[in-house]
Amino acid sequence: MRLTSYRAAAAFTIALALAACSNSAAKNAVAKGASADSTASATSDRPVNLPVVAEAARDADLVLSINTTGQVRSDAEGTLKAEVGGTVARVLVRPGDRVKAGAPLVELDPRPFDLALRERQVGYDEAELKYQEFILTDSITAKRSSSEAYRRVAATRSGFAAAKVALDRAKLDRERAIIAAPFDGVVDRVNVAAGERLSAGQDVTSVVDIEHLRIEAAVLEHDLPLIRLGGEALISSAAAPNRTTTGRIIAILPRVDSATRAGRAYVRASGNGVLRPGMYADVRLEAARLPNRRLVPAKAVIERDGRPLVFIVKDGRAQWTYITPGRSNGRETEVLADSSTGLVPVKPGDQVIVEGHLTLTHDAPVRIVVPRETKPAKP
Repeated sequence: MRLTSYRAAAAFTIALALAACSNSAAKNAVAKGASADSTASATSDRPVNLPVVAEAARDADLVLSINTTGQVRSDAEGTLKAEVGGTVARVLVRPGDRVKAGAPLVELDPRPFDLALRERQVGYDEAELKYQEFILTDSITAKRSSSEAYRRVAATRSGFAAAKVALDRAKLDRERAIIAAPFDGVVDRVNVAAGERLSAGQDVTSVVDIEHLRIEAAVLEHDLPLIRLGGEALISSAAAPNRTTTGRIIAILPRVDSATRAGRAYVRASGNGVLRPGMYADVRLEAARLPNRRLVPAKAVIERDGRPLVFIVKDGRAQWTYITPGRSNGRETEVLADSSTGLVPVKPGDQVIVEGHLTLTHDAPVRIVVPRETKPAKP
């Protein structure tokens, strides 16, 4: 009996211990579940800052423009020819080399030219002696200095005048044995090689100035009155569409093509490393300039309920602001004063959202990010 009672008491004690452990585990599980629920709730309540791209509003001149195309040409593009015949001794440049004005490009064998120069010098010296004899004889006979008229006759009769011309020509031919760059530029072609025999008038090389460029832009006849000399021009090309260079309208040509009904404007531009002679370029010609306007990027302006507005970032939130837009040139839009208050709702320096704003709501939390550059596709 005692043994049976002892076993019953032990079993009851073990059962109580297991029940206590089970209750503790259940409480811990409930506590952990509550903690997880509270964390998830806090995370879901936290606002998400949407990434946007913004640009600053500014006060500047609004330049209205005409879009057209034109061909790029160089102000100086020369094909150099041999002015004297001879044998090529050295070719000093290759295509693509940059050269300065006066730099030697090709040298002919100088020995024939040096011999011709010495020969002409000897003839000149002999003719000068004869000339001096004529002058001296006339002075002794007439007992006075020779007149200018007699000196001219003596120079001709002695051969001195002809010898001087021949010597000058030999010196010039010796200089022409070195073909030099006529201006700063880049070598485009080299048509000769060392040891080659050249004749006078043969093509040797060509040099192109890629720094001083002009663009012949076509302008429709109804747009011609809108452009002016000295007007600004923005130039880009298919080689680098996002890289522009600034030029000036230097001439508006008088004739209009009857077939295309377009005139031509010359735009002066500096080389930017992308523009090349012969290339076609997109040109934006200044047609009118509206001074001192409040400007925002044109792509920042959207419509909600038929009313134009922009989103301005203030204290990390996107505040939509209704505006009255004015003129636009496709890149920037003028913001006019409100008709009721007389104030312009956008201030200079306001960060106006240009990307990521099409689906935004008023007062949405945002963060400004730097736009990612588009990388060229790998070939």
